[in-house]
Amino acid sequence: MQTTNKTLVDLETKFWDAIVRQDTDAAIDLLGEPAVMVNAHGAVKFDHAGYREMAEKGSMVVTDFELSDVDVVFPNDTTAILTYRVKQSLETRGTGQTSVEEMNDASTWVRSGQGWRCVMHTETPVDAQARH
Repeated sequence: MQTTNKTLVDLETKFWDAIVRQDTDAAIDLLGEPAVMVNAHGAVKFDHAGYREMAEKGSMVVTDFELSDVDVVFPNDTTAILTYRVKQSLETRGTGQTSVEEMNDASTWVRSGQGWRCVMHTETPVDAQARH
């Protein structure tokens, strides 16, 4: 199972790297269809075209990230849930304004004939009290 854990952590990192590089095609290759994202703005279900729209025209751009406290749980042989904390640097597209956020994230990956694909991602802001 250690090898599979490393594979999933590597895939999650590869997805974040694709976001930072703004390589939408590389990110889409790692997504199931449809996929779901849940964050402070609500729940969004999207297909690959919908992801492309968000990634290429959304108001925020991720410019850097650091994952920590990564854990992998396997409810069964074809499903993996990764939980972790991420420190992400963001830029408001076209303005140069930057910010840093710390989030608690979870991603659900499902293995099929196409390999592992991320089908759901959630992010919750780290409570200011929890940072100290």
